[in-house]
Amino acid sequence: MSNQPATQPEKSEPTNLQERIIVAIDVPTIDAALALCDRLPQVGFWKVGLELFVSTGAEILTELKQRQKKIFLDLKLHDIPNTVAAATRAAVKYEVDFLTVHAVGGRNMLKAAQAEVVDSNTRLLAITLLTSLSSRELAFDLKIPLELPEYALQMALMAQDCGLYGAVCSPLEVSGLRSLLPPNPTGAEFGLVTPGIRPAGSEQGDQRRTMTPAQAIAAGASYLVIGRPITQAEDPAAAWQEICAQLSN
Repeated sequence: MSNQPATQPEKSEPTNLQERIIVAIDVPTIDAALALCDRLPQVGFWKVGLELFVSTGAEILTELKQRQKKIFLDLKLHDIPNTVAAATRAAVKYEVDFLTVHAVGGRNMLKAAQAEVVDSNTRLLAITLLTSLSSRELAFDLKIPLELPEYALQMALMAQDCGLYGAVCSPLEVSGLRSLLPPNPTGAEFGLVTPGIRPAGSEQGDQRRTMTPAQAIAAGASYLVIGRPITQAEDPAAAWQEICAQLSN
């Protein structure tokens, strides 16, 4: 009997680059979230983070599904294996498309979470390292004796070995990870989802390791997570169109 964790049938990645943009709906209320969704009907994939989920609970997930939107539930689960497995099982009921867990929770936690999504359409993403952290903080604050790219690689390799669909990493690590990660057992590429995407000329905010959308796709990113450059723009629809235009050039 194989010791490899069970994996889900692979889905092909969208060929339309617009479908590979996930917009972070980082607002504090259900009304603000739905107003933003209605203002950007062309967006098909939304990220629900901690602030919105804690504020609204599962109501926002239900509303997005009623609008036939894909959902990236970014909760960054990190606890003992049994607790993370139970939380993952609960998330699967809402038919979320992506769910995040912290790779630093360890192999047993990742396997426990993966076991809960095998018979569902939910894909697990392992957080390698928060994009707000720098190499200096990794070394001096967290006392991790690895260079940042090597640490991200080790976290991604562990997640892949545990059967997860993919990992979340900064765009600056994408090219290196893509060249070093082997294909999944099905032959499909390991998914790499990248926050820290900033269109040319926009502010970095609290993201330390950023890249433009076109650069990230060229480096090998599977999906891009873009928030404030779209949602806090004076004209969110125009900002969305500009990013799509940059990707198509």
